[in-house]
Amino acid sequence: MRRIHKLVNERYAKAAAGFMRYVCYVVMAFFVVCLVLSIMGRQTFRLQTSTGFYERAICAEEDHDYSLRGFTVSSDDEIYVRADADDRVDLATRIGISLMYAFKLIPLFLGYLYLSRVFRNINRGEIFTGENSSCLLYYGLVQIFVALFVPFISMLICSVSNLFSGSLLSVSTGSNVLNGLFPGIAFVVAAYIIHYGIYLQDEVDHTL
Repeated sequence: MRRIHKLVNERYAKAAAGFMRYVCYVVMAFFVVCLVLSIMGRQTFRLQTSTGFYERAICAEEDHDYSLRGFTVSSDDEIYVRADADDRVDLATRIGISLMYAFKLIPLFLGYLYLSRVFRNINRGEIFTGENSSCLLYYGLVQIFVALFVPFISMLICSVSNLFSGSLLSVSTGSNVLNGLFPGIAFVVAAYIIHYGIYLQDEVDHTL
């Protein structure tokens, strides 16, 4: 019990919040690097050509031997591409691959930005504040958006891309819906609890 009290001690809590704030910044920087790599054509996908099937192909290299390449990024969705008649991946398909990655990564970047603000406020000793409540709410909504709507956006991107491309793009998505949905709902509930706590505190202050 004493150890638990030490962990929730104000000094330790502020230090932990300050540390987690910088962790959020590192994660956000990592997201930016990953998005740049995707735009550069270094995102892996499964490619079907006339010469064979490649598990980890990338647009940036003609040689699809993944043991010879440098940094790459991948999505938790399974992306499939069937090359055109010349065994190439068209520009529209490349744009579609990067767009699907961006629609998943940018909301998460914003989510960690909101979390960093919460940790910043906790580090300052500001816990039950309207800003913390709003940031937790936004983070939860971002998680729910990614879980529920991004899979449909990815399928729409595939459909539009295939209209303008000789190569065909498809995606297997939606397998991680619950992994993002439940934490998102939990953060929305936490935001409501903090907001309600602020309301009760205001009522007490006005009564006194």
